[in-house]
Amino acid sequence: MNEFPRVCAQIDLAALRANVRALRARAPRSAFMAVVKADAYGHGMIPCARAAVEAGASWLGAATPEEALALRAAGIGPGEARVLCWLWTPGGPWREAIEADVDVSVSGLWALAEVTAAARECGRTARIQLKADTGLGRNGCQPADWPRLVEEALKAEAEGTVKVTGVWSHYACADEPGHPSIALQSTAFEEALRIVDEAGLRPEVRHIANSPATLTLPGSHYDLVRPGIAMYGISPSPELGTSAGLGLRPVMTLTASLAQVKHVPAEHGVSYGRHYVTPRATTLGLVPAGYGDGIPRHASGSGPVLVAGKWRRAAGRIAMDQFVVDLAGDEPAVGEPAVLFGPGDGGEPSAADWALAADTIAYEIVTRIGSRVPRVHMNG
Repeated sequence: MNEFPRVCAQIDLAALRANVRALRARAPRSAFMAVVKADAYGHGMIPCARAAVEAGASWLGAATPEEALALRAAGIGPGEARVLCWLWTPGGPWREAIEADVDVSVSGLWALAEVTAAARECGRTARIQLKADTGLGRNGCQPADWPRLVEEALKAEAEGTVKVTGVWSHYACADEPGHPSIALQSTAFEEALRIVDEAGLRPEVRHIANSPATLTLPGSHYDLVRPGIAMYGISPSPELGTSAGLGLRPVMTLTASLAQVKHVPAEHGVSYGRHYVTPRATTLGLVPAGYGDGIPRHASGSGPVLVAGKWRRAAGRIAMDQFVVDLAGDEPAVGEPAVLFGPGDGGEPSAADWALAADTIAYEIVTRIGSRVPRVHMNG
């Protein structure tokens, strides 16, 4: 790597393993699914998946079939970890998933029909998990249609084309303690499980607990928990507390090297639109990262950066490849690290601080960091 990299994301796999162990301790009787969708929330899917398995994850969660198949292509076999994939569209690569021993989620009769056809075609039993919509309103089978889906899955299982390995759902507001929808969804999930049980299906795992539910709702843990953002050391929401308060350590540190430091006079415009004008003669530092790298433009004027031991704010508009900080007369050297966010050991901001600045959530801050930013995986 260059002595002064333009920008890079350091990924601390030791922290990730420690987070997995901490989360497993919250649900000691449940299996652990490490959710590694969206390139492991921007952290690098394959290295993070391997680290999670090393720390005791027995399942991996992928949104798209391409992600699930990439996990298997990387050599993570079913003996190491089961893989569940849940976001399917008609004509999806069902056969490839079946042959790769991927568990596929089924939310409706159309999906059940396609996966059973693929199973017959390749002569193998498909591992499927039935997803109930208990109130989130995304994919998942509505309660009115659930008995029919269970009935048809039972027929397919009797035929030998599928094995129902799981029944699951997802909370809408588990990150808002006390939200009334939590109890309503829990009751709806229990009803879905009752119908499954009375039909005679015997799934291996029942699961509904995401990161916040894993942390705060022990009654939701069932046979499996599915932490996502918490595994990467980020609190699911400010209402649940900070990362440190939850016993978690942020895994990603995003750092750039100052590309220029210069003196400018008072009333000098900075970046597009001149939304920032220097109030006095000062020094400006150029951070060579922008929205083309995933730095949120919405944080223009407020995004925090640690430079030379002090917090600075993005001065003016964040551009595609760069933004400026007002150094208030300080003169760090060109190449000085500008730490956008990290675990806070050196006083740097967190992803949660950037989320506040951009009026979004920390999930988006880390996940949107683009492919132009190299990931450096440490402590592998």
